[in-house]
Amino acid sequence: MIIVNRQSSIVNSHRGFTLIELMVVVFIISISLALIMPSLWVSSDMSALRTEARHMGSSLRYVYDEAVGRKQTYLLNINLDDRSWGFESSGIARSFKIKGDIEINDVMIPSHGKISRGEITVVFGPLGPEEPIILHLRKGDSEYTVIFNHLNGRVKIHEGYVL
Repeated sequence: MIIVNRQSSIVNSHRGFTLIELMVVVFIISISLALIMPSLWVSSDMSALRTEARHMGSSLRYVYDEAVGRKQTYLLNINLDDRSWGFESSGIARSFKIKGDIEINDVMIPSHGKISRGEITVVFGPLGPEEPIILHLRKGDSEYTVIFNHLNGRVKIHEGYVL
């Protein structure tokens, strides 16, 4: 008597994927990437701009804390044409260059108005600066605003151009 195992021949014939199944999977993955990638590129541009805004805000806070805490005068220098900024005091000097194609759109100080070219020096005395400082950063169509409160040394960062 001969016994034929039909299930083993059926199992052996379905080991791999067909070409149609592989093409469907590749198509689904490519459609998913086409939908997701543009949002990732935009968010990385915004991320760089937000990071630079936070870096400037942290430095403003640091200069304020050091000036008030040490009872010393610090100078904050912002060069709009060179896209650089920094601070200095007796024995301490730091400078930073803005990375990529991010630029300082303008700086607003009440006594000076809106400044969009040249170099600005803000004095942080033992009581902090005398006026609030508003910085507007831009990268392409995206903008961030850094607002420094001169009374309490707090920094607020807003997406968009805020006055």
